[in-house]
Amino acid sequence: MLNLANLFTAANLISGILAIVFVLSGRIDLAPIAVFCGLFFDFLDGFVARLFKTSGELGKQLDSFADMVTFGVAPGVIMLVVLTVDLSSFGEGISVNSIQNGYYAWFSALDPFKLSGNYVPFFGLFLPFFSMFRLAKFNLDTRQSESFIGLPTPSMTLFFMTFPLALVYAMQSAESVNAFTLFLFNPWFIVGLILIFGLLMVSEIPLFSLKVKSFKWYGNEIRIMFLLISLILILVFKVWSIALIVFLYLILSMIENTFIKTKK
Repeated sequence: MLNLANLFTAANLISGILAIVFVLSGRIDLAPIAVFCGLFFDFLDGFVARLFKTSGELGKQLDSFADMVTFGVAPGVIMLVVLTVDLSSFGEGISVNSIQNGYYAWFSALDPFKLSGNYVPFFGLFLPFFSMFRLAKFNLDTRQSESFIGLPTPSMTLFFMTFPLALVYAMQSAESVNAFTLFLFNPWFIVGLILIFGLLMVSEIPLFSLKVKSFKWYGNEIRIMFLLISLILILVFKVWSIALIVFLYLILSMIENTFIKTKK
């Protein structure tokens, strides 16, 4: 039970819990780091399980439980906090304290007995809602051994980490809030993205997996193109590359389904 792969799965779970603790404490700068650690441990547990041939039903269930926390609950709670951020009031710059105070002010203003306050941030919890169905579907769907049907929860999580990282970037660069940033952090725009990505997770859209059986070009064309273009996007767009890479993943999957698989 306590093999190396399962220990990495446990590390993934702890990373997700830390991300939730950090963001609810107002440390929106630390929460994405914990999530990225969870992504790293999630990769390692599968790699180690295949390497040492320790894959089993127990490991599969543990992996789903950990993923539900790190790639379901954690991004949902992070986006809940992001939806409490009012950038129009940060004319003199964004700081951890301003985000923390904004979250506490929002939470204090809620009155469930009078139905007063801003309930829009709770839309962030649609991410764990859809993630629950996505992970359960993945465990039962035998078609997803070599590829994915629907958007994987780690890809969804990566996309939404753009928002806290954009806030951290604004803190470090001391940039003023511009029109693009105000549009990006418009609550209803974010809610729309949450619903779209939630539906993508439970959709029937086939998406390629990054698992490779060989390092040959033939059969791995889309994967190699994805990695090369992703590297260019990271070098050029930095923080914003994360969201672009997820869109690239969706676009290349559609290209593979439309042209390459049809040709084969």
